[in-house]
Amino acid sequence: MARSLVIKVTAGADAPERCNQAFTVAAAALASGVPVSLWLTGESAWFSLPGRAKEFALAEAPPLEDLLQAVLAGGRVTLCTQCAARRGITVDDVIDGVRIAGASTFVEEILGDDVQALVY
Repeated sequence: MARSLVIKVTAGADAPERCNQAFTVAAAALASGVPVSLWLTGESAWFSLPGRAKEFALAEAPPLEDLLQAVLAGGRVTLCTQCAARRGITVDDVIDGVRIAGASTFVEEILGDDVQALVY
């Protein structure tokens, strides 16, 4: 069995290349059969809301909306509890399939056996 991958993306439109890279790696890993958990933190928290990923554009990069949908379909997407609260985002606001969880859940995931964590 392949190791699982936990990716924390801290960047959004403020650092578009770093943001898109995190989503691209998550989708590529899933396509390769690797279990993926993608964490939306900091400015990437906005992509938990309907339509926000569609607004993001980066030349020569796959659409963020497509990458997010791929991760939602085959992996897990989590919005940081504190990041959501600071932005006024509630569980009723987020895209179907996005959960809200905090640091203890993140730590539990990254300390699992055969887990690789990446932070963008």
